[in-house]
Amino acid sequence: MLTLRNYRALDFERLLEIDQVCFVHGIAYSAAELQHFLNLRSAVRIVGEQDGEIKGFIIADKFRPRRSEQSMGQIITIDVLEDARRSGLGGQLLAAAEEELRKSGCGYVSLETAIDNLPALKFYKKHGYTGLKVLPRYYLNSIDALLMGKKL
Repeated sequence: MLTLRNYRALDFERLLEIDQVCFVHGIAYSAAELQHFLNLRSAVRIVGEQDGEIKGFIIADKFRPRRSEQSMGQIITIDVLEDARRSGLGGQLLAAAEEELRKSGCGYVSLETAIDNLPALKFYKKHGYTGLKVLPRYYLNSIDALLMGKKL
């Protein structure tokens, strides 16, 4: 059974472990980076559990672009362990984060993903995201990313 809940400080080590498994060295967040994002005052932090075990999480944040009256959301990371992929957990995490961003006044959400991460691209397109522009050498100063966005 899949359940979502808010992040608790005791989850930190497990989330760090999951991020290290989901992304290669250099793309995965360091402990300090992950702690920074989790500590953002306006961050959305949702943990996904399957049978009481953390299997994934999402961190999103909101910001107000210069000269804009409406806030925007940004998906910082969404991590789901391999054995929980295609279970619906990723979609539930994404939908829950989008709803929190919408409730906090965001009209739009964006994210970045590696241009060669075909499963992620397919996942985001399935959930209504469209490609906006290529970000050259975004990851590891060598892998391009695709900036994607969605109207909430």
